Amino acid sequence: MLANRHRGLVRIHGAALLLGVAVFFWLYAEFIMRYVPVVKLSREVNLLQYFLCVVIGLLAGAERIRGVESRLTRLGGAEAAGLATTQVGLMALAVFAMMFATQDRSISRLFLGSFLAWTWLGLFFLHGWLPRRLAGFLYGSGARIPTLFIGRAETLPMLDDWLKQRMHLGVLPAGFLTLDELATPARSSAAPFMGAVDKLPRVLAEKAIAQVILLEVPANPLIARQIVEQCQAQGCRLLVHHLVEEVLGHPVVSSDEGGHHFFTLHDEPLEDPLNRALKRLFDVLVALPVVVCLLPPLMLVVWVVQRFQSPGPLFHVRARSGEGRTEFPMLKFRSMELAPADPRAEGRQARLGDDRIYPFARFLRRHSLDEFPQFWNVLIGEMSVVGPRPVMPVLDEEFERQVRSYRSKHWVKPGITGLAQSEGYRGEIQTPEQLHERIRLDLYYIAHWSMWLDVQITLKTLRQVFLPPKSAY
Repeated sequence: MLANRHRGLVRIHGAALLLGVAVFFWLYAEFIMRYVPVVKLSREVNLLQYFLCVVIGLLAGAERIRGVESRLTRLGGAEAAGLATTQVGLMALAVFAMMFATQDRSISRLFLGSFLAWTWLGLFFLHGWLPRRLAGFLYGSGARIPTLFIGRAETLPMLDDWLKQRMHLGVLPAGFLTLDELATPARSSAAPFMGAVDKLPRVLAEKAIAQVILLEVPANPLIARQIVEQCQAQGCRLLVHHLVEEVLGHPVVSSDEGGHHFFTLHDEPLEDPLNRALKRLFDVLVALPVVVCLLPPLMLVVWVVQRFQSPGPLFHVRARSGEGRTEFPMLKFRSMELAPADPRAEGRQARLGDDRIYPFARFLRRHSLDEFPQFWNVLIGEMSVVGPRPVMPVLDEEFERQVRSYRSKHWVKPGITGLAQSEGYRGEIQTPEQLHERIRLDLYYIAHWSMWLDVQITLKTLRQVFLPPKSAY
């Protein structure tokens, strides 16, 4: 019930934003045409196509809202500004794409720019204010759910934080029953202690309980069945909290498989064939223009400079572990001086001021231009534009020993860039903390993949090509 209430709140918030932006678009256009002659906006202009672009941009930004929906009623100023910026950015992208595609010179750029600016301000305010007001209106005093909690005595204090996050959905703590007959819980503001679980029938009847939350499955199956039967007899909703994450020491994701319920350590959106097809389409759309238009002249420039500064092969081709840990030959422009084969030197990470790197290659590496040949690996399906960054096999083995979940990154194709790289984790891995953070971001990417996430990472990486971080060398 609580999940449905929260889902409804998120949907209503989204619908309210859509309605508000739609009404504001037409009212603002009418206001400009009537009262602001300095803005050249004619009634002959086809505003409908731009209105549809605004709507498309706003709907595309709904993915960003889903990322923070669990704390929608508790957004800070920075998160509200981030949501507004993402949505207005997508609107602007759609609007200016329409202007470019139609070569429309009749539309006022000043009108569109000022509309987007005012819309950002409105969305920033609504993200911070509206969800709390909607929750109060929808789940106020008339829609409260008297809730009884059942669990071990030591779990009562932990309810405080949970209730603070769910009070907006109408949860009204009515009491707490302990599964330990002889235990007395510590004082807590969460819910009043009402005794042992054998008092459940009386409490359900006297307190008009609408919902029971079982904080753990009782060790005694008989007690568990009695709780279920008594809740059914009184018409109470029953929610059962699982302790799988606490027992395993790792977050889990639930799934239904053939009528059986399972828990897994990671969600995998890319196991959906449609998602894989979309990602492959994105890879081809990005890689093909690079391979056809950008790579040939870049190869010529690098080849010519290499003849003067470091004669030798144009490419550096080395094995890397791909999806399913299958090896493939990864391409990059050679950026180091030729040297006799040495496995130890081969496994050494490039460092700041590394004397193995010839002068022009420092520029290539800093701006990630040495990685451009990997778009060929993307085009033939060995890599993806975005994914966990592959490392040398010798480092693979070393990192596997240091990070327990390291091998999980091989569930998907490796990428030219990844979430870790877009967040500034590039270059030499100097500390265990840096390695753990890179793997954490890689696994987060695998579990939370979306097309919009790929687009965001690609745009962030493109920015770093022109404005490289300090860790790029």
